[in-house]
Amino acid sequence: MCRIAGAPWTLLPLLALLAALHQAPIQATGEITLCKTGFPEDVYSAVLSRGVHEGQPLLNVNFSNCNGKRKVQYESSEPGDFKVDEDGVVYAARNFPLATEHAKFLIYAQDKETQEKWQMAVKLSLNPTIMDNPVKEPQEIEEIVFPRQLSNHNGYLQRQKRDWVIPPINLPENSRGPFPQELVRIRSDRDKNLSLRYSVTGPGADQPPTGIFIINPISGQLSVTKPLDREQIARFHLRAHAVDINGNQVENPIDIVINVIDMNDNRPEFLHQVWNGTVPEGSKPGTYVMTVTAIDADDPNTLNGMLRYRILSQAPSSSSPNMFTINNETGDIITVAAGLDREKVQQYTLIIQATDMEGNPTYGLSNTATAVITITDVNDNPPEFTAMTFYGEVPENRVDIIVANLTVTDKDQPHTPAWNAVYRITGGDPTGRFIIQTDPNSNDGLVTVAKPIDFETNRMFVLTVAAENQVPLAKGIQHPPQSTATVSVTVIDVNENPYFTPNPKLVRHEEGLRAGTMLTTFTAQDPDRYMQQNIRYTKLYDPANWLKIDPVNGQITTIAVLDRESPNVKNNMYNATFLASDNGIPPMSGTGTLQIYLLDINDNAPQVLPQEAETCETPDPNSINITALDYDIDPNAGPFAFDLPLSPPSIKRNWTITRLNGDFAQLNLKIKFLEAGIYEVPIIITDSGNPPKSNTSVLRVKVCQCDSNGDCTDVDRIVGAGLGTGAIIAILLCIIILLILVLMFVVWMKRRDKERQAKQLLIDPEDDVRDNILKYDEEGGGEEDQDYDLSQLQQPDTVEPDAIKPVGIRRLDERPIHAEPQYPVRSAAPHPGDIGDFINEGLKAADNDPTAPPYDSLLVFDYEGSGSTAGSLSSLNSSSSGGEQDYDYLNDWGPRFKKLADMYGGGDD
Repeated sequence: MCRIAGAPWTLLPLLALLAALHQAPIQATGEITLCKTGFPEDVYSAVLSRGVHEGQPLLNVNFSNCNGKRKVQYESSEPGDFKVDEDGVVYAARNFPLATEHAKFLIYAQDKETQEKWQMAVKLSLNPTIMDNPVKEPQEIEEIVFPRQLSNHNGYLQRQKRDWVIPPINLPENSRGPFPQELVRIRSDRDKNLSLRYSVTGPGADQPPTGIFIINPISGQLSVTKPLDREQIARFHLRAHAVDINGNQVENPIDIVINVIDMNDNRPEFLHQVWNGTVPEGSKPGTYVMTVTAIDADDPNTLNGMLRYRILSQAPSSSSPNMFTINNETGDIITVAAGLDREKVQQYTLIIQATDMEGNPTYGLSNTATAVITITDVNDNPPEFTAMTFYGEVPENRVDIIVANLTVTDKDQPHTPAWNAVYRITGGDPTGRFIIQTDPNSNDGLVTVAKPIDFETNRMFVLTVAAENQVPLAKGIQHPPQSTATVSVTVIDVNENPYFTPNPKLVRHEEGLRAGTMLTTFTAQDPDRYMQQNIRYTKLYDPANWLKIDPVNGQITTIAVLDRESPNVKNNMYNATFLASDNGIPPMSGTGTLQIYLLDINDNAPQVLPQEAETCETPDPNSINITALDYDIDPNAGPFAFDLPLSPPSIKRNWTITRLNGDFAQLNLKIKFLEAGIYEVPIIITDSGNPPKSNTSVLRVKVCQCDSNGDCTDVDRIVGAGLGTGAIIAILLCIIILLILVLMFVVWMKRRDKERQAKQLLIDPEDDVRDNILKYDEEGGGEEDQDYDLSQLQQPDTVEPDAIKPVGIRRLDERPIHAEPQYPVRSAAPHPGDIGDFINEGLKAADNDPTAPPYDSLLVFDYEGSGSTAGSLSSLNSSSSGGEQDYDYLNDWGPRFKKLADMYGGGDD
């Protein structure tokens, strides 16, 4: 049998006193780990002694943020029951009783930038029954004997006695030693027969944090080596082992739990150093304002962790020094006095103190925080006008103009719905000619004209205006008389535009009225009845210039004959615009339109249509259909009568006309054959006017030869149709202009050639390049061709390899090998008379030059292949004059040598 014996020590009375557990918020456990981003523990435990109320902090979850740059957001898996603030404090979201069984939920932490997520579990358990008597004498530990193995004795099974007796171990934190401090002794009842060795394992022994607990392997004495901190580790769970000297296990391991007893070594800490709350002004006593919360790292099941709250001070102290009170257990702040008035005190500052040991001022530790309570505004002050009557004036016929500026005062908080004013016109404006808009900055009312006002109708308005707020007044508050004012608006008379009536004015007259006929009187009225003004009239728009108006009385008279068929008349209507101007200051004017509806008279004779036609030489198979064109309208137009004149007699002898209907007739040949040509046939057309109007129109008929289908042939079409005189003149003008342009171009080219020749003779001696011209004026290649092998261009049958060519024998078209000849050089400043001598000397030098052309004769570049009929040009030799040779045979060589024949065979020219 093994026993654990505990030695008494002097801290037992203090431990017994601290054993009194009463109304504790939480108890949390955890282990020390290395820095790793995330929660240091996978499971947090909290022991509650009673039901949970809303806002009660339960525990603080620590999130290891190694780099310090992560922004972490916490979230609960049961947001309806538990919430987590930004500091990691877990608090209850509502009031609820905690059941006896364990409650478990999850806490999530998520990085706001990378969206990385961590989680941990929280276990809530109900604290066992709280001891009524906190101080008790130590009781003897009950032996716990583990059952031995069953043995067969006389045929019966017998149970062995228990092996271990486990005493409870409670150790206060912050012990001052001396260390190591003995705690208990572990012994097995087999140490009488065997030599045993004892050891302990677990966190605090051989696992981190290691070395806190040690055991004597011989005596089994368990000791602690340094002070403990309950806020770091509240409980150690060790396992004790007993083995023989060979290491064989002689007893089953037992569990040893060491509880660290709490000491009051932590002050309360508020979750926020400054708490902000609001309460409406005029609130009744007992109105909830806010809740402040503090936590204590000490054991919440002891007096060390039981907090009490109180208000130390209130600033300002008006209108009562104790406007608020706080619930000493929950931290709820409520009002206890009436008289909260934002217009007097807008903010209160409270100093709140939290003390542990249930608020014991002697033994408890305290801390303070600040509660700032803002008094919010309610609409308890109506707007009041600064004057009972406001005045303004407005010119007539003006809109969107501010007439008056209404000012009000309101003691409520500016730029809030309780301060913003709304203006209403309650009387004096039945037609809605005014509106009142609110200036958002000054809260003034801007009386604005919405509809035009006529001075002759209304000279003054007296408006009744009421001022209100955007939100209704607080209950029990009434609008005073100062919330209503009167606005007197005076209308100013201004000079207005005269206006014609009616506008437009319609009159009806027959066309053809003579000049000087009075049509009508078109006058305007002046709306300014209270101004003595004169109106004068002028013509503003008269497209046909048919009318004039009297400047005084407005009588309109014709100055030309009215013609309904004029292009200025549209749909029988002629429009003219007139201007009426007064002599006011400033002068004003108005326009009016006169519409003249012109009635048609028979003043236009009908004309034949079309004016040109064509027919065959024989009556069959063609005939000409004609109609009449009359610019008049019914009844002065159709139906028309068509007839042929009696003179000349050939008309009726050759032609006949037949009326088809009222608008069309048919012209046919009366004789069997009429020679092709163009004939002018007069036709008499009479309209149906009263009296009727007749006219003789000429129809130009082209008689032509027709094919089997009755159509004129193309030749006849061209001959018969002909061209008009204008077209012929235009064509002739174009031809003459083209010839003049060609002649001018030829003259210009000849003049340019003469100027070029004269310029060569008069060139400056310093710029003379004639020696260069003599140098390079060759028939052979220039500078760009000197690198070519000209032998490749010779006739194939005349090419000889250079290897077999005799020395000194060369072809005539190859350049001889001689020294360069000496050509004369012109002096630096020659006399104009030396030009002829210089040319002659250069010509002689060129004639005697054996290297001069035609060593690369034209035959090299004009080779036509084998068998050419042309002879070789290489036989041509240069002479002094060239007159001894006859080049007339070049004319027989074909068009390719025409240019050469013109150059050499043309004689002296």
